[in-house]
Amino acid sequence: MNKIELDKQTRDNSREIADANPARLGTRLKLARQTRGLTLKALSEAANCSESLLSKIENGKASPSLPMLHRLVQVLETNIGWMFEESDGDEGIVFRAGTRPLIALDPLRRGEGISLERIIPYSQGHLLQCNIHHIEKDGASAGPIQHAGEEVGYVLAGEIELIVGERQFQLSAGDSFVFNSDLPHHYRNTGTERASIFWVNTPPTF
Repeated sequence: MNKIELDKQTRDNSREIADANPARLGTRLKLARQTRGLTLKALSEAANCSESLLSKIENGKASPSLPMLHRLVQVLETNIGWMFEESDGDEGIVFRAGTRPLIALDPLRRGEGISLERIIPYSQGHLLQCNIHHIEKDGASAGPIQHAGEEVGYVLAGEIELIVGERQFQLSAGDSFVFNSDLPHHYRNTGTERASIFWVNTPPTF
């Protein structure tokens, strides 16, 4: 099998694993809401989102944007990592190529064109969150967002514009960055090809 075929198989396998994520997210969200004793209406009002959309998310029929997820977990006093956590037992140490899930937080918003390849599982047992952000041509992150923690990134491929607070940075393969997560931040692909960023943040948020 050549590299192109292997890359395609890896992406296909990752997408198959990701298919169950909306249902998993919906189940976790509903559990967190019920644990807090909140109705759909109460949570939607507190998180400034549509009650009907929230119902669809809980039933696995829709996926929220990243800013919406941040609002929901703030109200529910949990974290986004827990929403996607897959490991409830002993943690693994090695995660092989071709087995890492590829997550699209909002697959209904095709214009965003972003997927997250998990380097390590979402788990409360980890102090770090680590993903590879894949941004398709003309893709951009939802936001800006801000939260507690610190962000570190390394551009693996492509060209991106990183916006942190009031500052804008043009980055290409080999460039790296670090900033406090409480600064509003987002990014977009400014090149002609898919861009990829190796991204680490602490504490885990998404």
